[in-house]
Amino acid sequence: MTDILAVCVALAVLAGGAAVVAKLLSVIKRVHNALDDWQGEPERPGVPARPGVMERLAAIEAQLKPNGGHSTRDVVNRVEQTVRQIEHALTAPDSTEV
Repeated sequence: MTDILAVCVALAVLAGGAAVVAKLLSVIKRVHNALDDWQGEPERPGVPARPGVMERLAAIEAQLKPNGGHSTRDVVNRVEQTVRQIEHALTAPDSTEV
């Protein structure tokens, strides 16, 4: 009877250990995926490269500065200038009603 109890305890410990190992492997995989996302992935056959977080942030920051017409900042500036011109034309004393 004691031998059967010892075997049952050993199996329970092994099952519990396997569950802990499975959970640990799951956590390690998620951390690995997060690091891959942060650092980016190089190009490989059939799969394009994925830039890392810092490279993507640099690209976003570049769009926030004027660069001669092609950045998002330049587009916003042109739209703002156009809106001001339209506003000025509509509020000028000699403007006609539409």
